[in-house]
Amino acid sequence: MHGEPQRRRPASAVFPVLRGESVAAYDDFAKGNIPAVFAVFDAAITWHVPGHSPLSGDFKGHDQIGGFFQRTMQLSGGAFSIDVHRVLADGDLVVALVTVKATRQGISASFPEVHVWRLKNGKAIEFREYQGDEQREDRFWS
Repeated sequence: MHGEPQRRRPASAVFPVLRGESVAAYDDFAKGNIPAVFAVFDAAITWHVPGHSPLSGDFKGHDQIGGFFQRTMQLSGGAFSIDVHRVLADGDLVVALVTVKATRQGISASFPEVHVWRLKNGKAIEFREYQGDEQREDRFWS
């Protein structure tokens, strides 16, 4: 309701649409449990991050996306998290409204983002990130 404080939705609520499975991909990522994250990803998943930073680009499959995850943690010195605020799901489409938080070179920042997932046969087949301020994120990560 309007005027009520917004509750942070548990990340485990993000992927229950995966054919009834209760999968906590965001929580697993935060804990460094990448095998559990990959368990909900199709082997040929595509991953798109906009912009011109060292993290921007198109990645395909577990190996490339694993490299993206490693690079994210390297650049942030492991000080990286994602707060999930809202999740909208319709059929094979899941949209997560999130805030990405990171620290880099002693500077902390937070960024509003929209994560759009496409699903097929109970697996995530596509991820697209939409940034609230792409230029600011580019500057932070560069």
